[in-house]
Amino acid sequence: MSQFTVLGASGYIGSRLLARLRADGYAVWAPERGDRSILTRPLGHVLYCVGLTGNFRSRPFDTVEAHVGLLAELLQHAKFDSLLYLSSTRVYQGAERTDEDAPLTVLPGNPSYLYNLTKLTGESLCRCSGRAGVRVARLSNVVGAGMDPASGNLIATLLQDSRAGHVLLQSAPESAKDYIHIEDVLDLLPRIAVEGQASIYNVASGNQTSHAQWLQWLSASTGCSHAVQSDAQLQTFAPIDVTRLQEEFGFVARPIFDWLTSLPKVQIKYEG
Repeated sequence: MSQFTVLGASGYIGSRLLARLRADGYAVWAPERGDRSILTRPLGHVLYCVGLTGNFRSRPFDTVEAHVGLLAELLQHAKFDSLLYLSSTRVYQGAERTDEDAPLTVLPGNPSYLYNLTKLTGESLCRCSGRAGVRVARLSNVVGAGMDPASGNLIATLLQDSRAGHVLLQSAPESAKDYIHIEDVLDLLPRIAVEGQASIYNVASGNQTSHAQWLQWLSASTGCSHAVQSDAQLQTFAPIDVTRLQEEFGFVARPIFDWLTSLPKVQIKYEG
């Protein structure tokens, strides 16, 4: 049976990958941060989940180290059967297409692009390393039970507010993104790592979910009230192309809201 190494196992995705792989009977190692033995011992199939998200602007050097520095060391020195680098569909910001081969736009002078630039540098290292079995998974917006509002995740924040009784949406209800269920991610990443035939995969649902739909489901699930901020801006993101995922793995996305059905109802409602 395959051996896996999960780097970044303390994060939302990494911790759940670790639990899923162990539950499925795989031998899995989750090294502590700074463990230099990752460069000397056999790692099997590496799932590279190290990264910063909402706080990347305030921690630029940590972002570069997480997305590029450690990766470069692994690609140069580590012993692995395969390595799957987790990138993001955020790299399609400003692009005209969202298939894996689409030309991409970056603005180095814009601090918001630091995340995209470092992820793309990591992707480029993966593709130029000359190592066999190195792949990239561009993840869309992952949602599911147990998300941490402190991470800056919009849906986690809305969920926290809904449990408190009231949601104030700060972006236009028509705003929409591609959201993918955490269980789909846990199904797909090990398969891509071991079986993937391409070098890059979009790991997304292929469906757009609007903020209005989130409000509707949160209200139905928790009984919360909701309102929209008066100056809420429309946020638009292009639909993510998942043709490669569908054709190679027969992927069909789970319903994005199924984990919300067991949420507790709030006891007090606030009018808004």
